[in-house]
Amino acid sequence: MSATLWRGARALLLASTSPTRRGLLESAGLRVETEAPGVDERAVEAACAGLAPEALARRLAESKAAAVAARHPDRVVIGADQVLACGDRLFHKPADLATARAQIADLAGRTHALHAAVALAVDGAVAETFVETARLTMRPLDPAAIAAYVDLVGADQVRASVGGYQLEGLGIHLFSEIAGDHSTILGLPLLPLLARLRARNLLGI
Repeated sequence: MSATLWRGARALLLASTSPTRRGLLESAGLRVETEAPGVDERAVEAACAGLAPEALARRLAESKAAAVAARHPDRVVIGADQVLACGDRLFHKPADLATARAQIADLAGRTHALHAAVALAVDGAVAETFVETARLTMRPLDPAAIAAYVDLVGADQVRASVGGYQLEGLGIHLFSEIAGDHSTILGLPLLPLLARLRARNLLGI
């Protein structure tokens, strides 16, 4: 299926080593290769102090796509990033279990936004970007429930995801309401991305 659906001369190059993002693209029938962009995300964030969360997500995605496209100017490159914002605060991947418990406690009973940005690079430069937003309401959780969740999922999983949860796993139990496309929540909005690839005659259907 992927050999006929993807019309690019070479596989789509994803500027990320995220297995989730790669899986989303492959499940849509695209030929995908990955490369770590080597971008210091926190340094980009520091340089963009004061930007709205959506604009920050866009800048991060652009930085990743540009870094990989500069090394592979003959490839179609996708860069993606996601910013979690709750009120005026930005959340990152927790460094340890204690930070994960604290982040979930701060998000409990509140609605936060996941801003997922994608940058598409062709001919060695970023050609277009877009941002999609999902809004998630976490149910009220007491410390015992938070501790039980963190213990169940383990250190590797809570440290792997911004906010300390993975919605596609046990993290679904933390929420009371979700508004937004599932692929946006996972960090790669597929429908608008596929539409842009289709507009560039890169997809067979």
